[in-house]
Amino acid sequence: MTLSTAAPIHPGNELRDSALRQLDSAARALGLDPGMHKFLSTPERTLIVSVPVMLEEGQLEVYTGYRVQHSTGRGPGKGGIRFHPGVTLEEVEGLAMLMTWKCAVAVDPHKLTRRQVERLTKRYTAAILPIIGPERDIPAPDVNTDESTMAWIVDTVTMMTGQHSPEVVTGKPIELGGSRGRTEATGRGVAFVTLEALKRAGRGPDSTRVAVQGFGNVGSVTAKGLAEAGCKIVAVSDVSGGYAAPQGIDIPAAIEHVRRHPRRLLEGLPGLSKISNAELLAMDVDVLVPAALEGQITAANVHEVRAKIIVEGANGPITADADRKLADRGVTIMPDILANAGGVVVSYFEWVQSRAQFYWELDEVERRLEIYMRRASDLVLAKTKVYDCTPREAAFIVAVERVASAIEKRGIFP
Repeated sequence: MTLSTAAPIHPGNELRDSALRQLDSAARALGLDPGMHKFLSTPERTLIVSVPVMLEEGQLEVYTGYRVQHSTGRGPGKGGIRFHPGVTLEEVEGLAMLMTWKCAVAVDPHKLTRRQVERLTKRYTAAILPIIGPERDIPAPDVNTDESTMAWIVDTVTMMTGQHSPEVVTGKPIELGGSRGRTEATGRGVAFVTLEALKRAGRGPDSTRVAVQGFGNVGSVTAKGLAEAGCKIVAVSDVSGGYAAPQGIDIPAAIEHVRRHPRRLLEGLPGLSKISNAELLAMDVDVLVPAALEGQITAANVHEVRAKIIVEGANGPITADADRKLADRGVTIMPDILANAGGVVVSYFEWVQSRAQFYWELDEVERRLEIYMRRASDLVLAKTKVYDCTPREAAFIVAVERVASAIEKRGIFP
């Protein structure tokens, strides 16, 4: 393999560096104690494990797994399990610093059978068991993981501890103590935050055109929620490509099409014209929702972005350089740590329900989620006026202030 002398920065490094820069900015705004700033700049705990898996062919494959806990100052750690071949420690550190408390295994699950993925999950769970638990760190689904993955984790913990502990993870099947509304929570939260941003901008949903990058769980639910509120979804994309319809896309029909054609996804849905991912990001729309992977809007393509409001459904979809250029142009960016927090909020609801062994109806979950998301949006947008800053800077100020305050009140051990 030949390497160029000017290799690009790995997206994971960019994500971590961006998180650090945002922390630095919030620390300056708050006048944070230098020692506390340094403390919050590094993870509390990092675990790297080797995960051996015996394949059906008799071949032993070894994967590398990570778990990073950034801060437990306000309570247990929390975050998703990501199975992806491009995962790096730097990426996981960046996600953890963004207060999303993610963990990951560097593996391509599409190359493994379901049984192999189950074995991989259970071995990985056994490896990180010393640092997870309902009062320590609670995993959840993320990229290429789902409720089945969480069920395997519950089974592993139960077998290794002798205690049934459904509260050790969130995002479980409802039959194992999962919360109603958890699957749709992140996308619904993104939709709520988008509507709050529109209200602040003085725009009505009926006159708003939206493009959504990514039509997985988050993107499709976001598109559905915004369409129900009156927005016109004019472009969406998934791994099969981008699709546009100036008159608006029938989102329920698109979701049903994907359900019926999981391998082809949106390909073949009538009434749509094929576009590239680059064209979707550059569309003349009012709102752009990047809900795929990180690092989608960069210094290389930021000049093509025309949306006036961007709501980050994914983690870190905008690089730091692009973020500054968009802010200079007056683009409103509702940041990931606010916009896609709906999943974490309902994960908290699930944790509460699992510990109490008392479960809420769907309408109760959705009612509480809307209250939390709109309240958080109002707080962040209010801070933009207090500090004369962007929503991203305001969100970090709120988050850093809360974590630092909790640590200061608890005191540094010993």
